[in-house]
Amino acid sequence: MTVRAAVLPAVGAPLEIAEIELPEPGPGQVRVRLAAAGVCHSDLSLSDGTMRVPVPAVLGHEGAGTVLAVGEGVTHVSPGAGVVLNWAPSCGSCHACSLGEVWLCANALAGVGNVYARRASDGTDLHPGLNVAAFAQETVVAGGCVLPAPDGIPLTDAALLGCAVLTGYGAVHHSARVRDGETVAVFGVGGVGLAALQAARIAGASRIVAVDVSPAKEELARAAGATDFVVASEDTAREIRALTGKQGVDVAVECVGRAVTIRTAWESTRRGGRTTVVGIGGKEQQVTFNALEIFHWGRTLSGCVYGNSDPARDLPVLADHVRAGRLDLGALVTDRISLDDIPAAFDNMRAGKGGRAVVTF
Repeated sequence: MTVRAAVLPAVGAPLEIAEIELPEPGPGQVRVRLAAAGVCHSDLSLSDGTMRVPVPAVLGHEGAGTVLAVGEGVTHVSPGAGVVLNWAPSCGSCHACSLGEVWLCANALAGVGNVYARRASDGTDLHPGLNVAAFAQETVVAGGCVLPAPDGIPLTDAALLGCAVLTGYGAVHHSARVRDGETVAVFGVGGVGLAALQAARIAGASRIVAVDVSPAKEELARAAGATDFVVASEDTAREIRALTGKQGVDVAVECVGRAVTIRTAWESTRRGGRTTVVGIGGKEQQVTFNALEIFHWGRTLSGCVYGNSDPARDLPVLADHVRAGRLDLGALVTDRISLDDIPAAFDNMRAGKGGRAVVTF
């Protein structure tokens, strides 16, 4: 069957809206009609080569939709069911999975090298980006890449649960482990940053400082839970210390992936504070510390993959927060766009504009 999709023909090339041929689901596979897909900065990292996957590919890894058909052996979902896409399914058998650290599964991205579809015009083989190829009207994925959608949440909102919310919420609750009354700074007010701000509020943070290069993002940040907003500059760490009795925040969450931002986030935490790095930066982004300051400040700097989350465990928790009104998925969405608008949304991300654009089908 032919459907429309956003195709990345080569690393560094513009996305192309094209028709692709999808096969029927084989054993262990599921065919999904997309209701919505989030436009995430990780997709931009794939397109510019910061993260490498086989190309040409259909990008998009944050989505939700309705099951159209299932292959042999799939029993956890059935046609007509709403599902949330899981771009990093855990294998359950590698070393990380045996430790319960499913977000570090060694085999999570094994499917990206598969040929899952073909370009309708010339038969070119296409790969599924980060496993799920959500920038398309329909997709065919491995059964492990779909989770039942939570009851009572529209699929057009539930799409955000698959990456932005799991990552931002998990960074605060699983990686940084923010405690009631602590102070938090979130660097980068994109989709993940907005989710982290809401998560810090849910955790009971007493002061939540949002940091971004764009003053226009202050309203978004405060709506998500920020008590203070700082426009990023050379004085950012000093400004954050001034807001916290010259001590610095207990926790900084970096959602940008730039060396200067990581270093500033670390300098913004108090002595003994914790910095969690969520942003994905390139190899050229080198962060430096001297041995004496590491000893003196006693701070912790840690990476964070997918919010250190287990989607099967955490989706129901997030859904409870949404239904109770503690987590507002709508506050994460800055634009509702069509499939044809995805290339322009990538341009906006490169320019640092907006929070999270969501494609609705």
